[in-house]
Amino acid sequence: METAGHMPLRGELREQEPMARHVTWRAGGPARLWYRPADLEDLRRFLAHLPEEMPVVWVGLGSNLLVRDGGFPGAVISLQGALDGMRRLEGARVEAQAGASCARLARFCGREGLVGAEFLAGIPGTLGGALAMNAGAFGGETWPLVEEVTTLDRRGNLHCRPPGEYRVGYRQVEGPAEEWFVAAVLRLEPGDAEAAQARIRELLELRNRSQPIGRPSCGSVFRNPPGEHAARLIEAAGLKGVARGAARVSGKHANFIINEGGATAAEIEGLMEEVRARVEERFAIRLEPEVRIIGEHADG
Repeated sequence: METAGHMPLRGELREQEPMARHVTWRAGGPARLWYRPADLEDLRRFLAHLPEEMPVVWVGLGSNLLVRDGGFPGAVISLQGALDGMRRLEGARVEAQAGASCARLARFCGREGLVGAEFLAGIPGTLGGALAMNAGAFGGETWPLVEEVTTLDRRGNLHCRPPGEYRVGYRQVEGPAEEWFVAAVLRLEPGDAEAAQARIRELLELRNRSQPIGRPSCGSVFRNPPGEHAARLIEAAGLKGVARGAARVSGKHANFIINEGGATAAEIEGLMEEVRARVEERFAIRLEPEVRIIGEHADG
């Protein structure tokens, strides 16, 4: 049994864990510590006994994340297959934990005859990640559904907070520092279960037609600039199919970068910079990454 301090942990703790196994780009260096908690109490204990100076990052399904080849010199908390419960509350409300996948949450709401969350089926991540960046798809966004969130701080303390304590914008959320989302209550609308499930199927078919599903990518790489679409700008700059090493701009959707097999994080990041530079040169618009980049460059 692994321990943090002198307290026994029931989750899974690994050292120097390759993060390429845990991000959808299938690239990147190792995390100094990698931890998948058994439950919320286990996670509270782990956080409370981490050294103050150790950086912490949370990872759900690993989309929208690039870990540089030198790795991450801190603790990665993985919620893939952890903290993924959800339940119907009174009224048209659902409580879900941060590790629940957005697609599964959308289907759960649909089966319950609750509408408004169908768009979540198009987000390739967890509720925790969706809350952290106000993720959206098909015209919907996460935070308009939020009634309250539960967060966890560095010392392992839980907090219940209303949406008013956060500044929420397009793919951007600012709130109390050093707190992470562990659950949320979503308020939906009563509706027709069959219609909701049909809408989810329709959205997933649309996504499969327009995006390179099944290829290692992070989802959308860049945010859409005001009044524009990043994919249109990238395509208009002649960048579809451009490659750096084994990283390539998708020929199916220009705002996706594909790992064609063995791409390094440096190749992916370099291709991102090339795309930004060429779009800015052509259109005087600087694309902002939607993907989060963490860790250290490899030596040499």
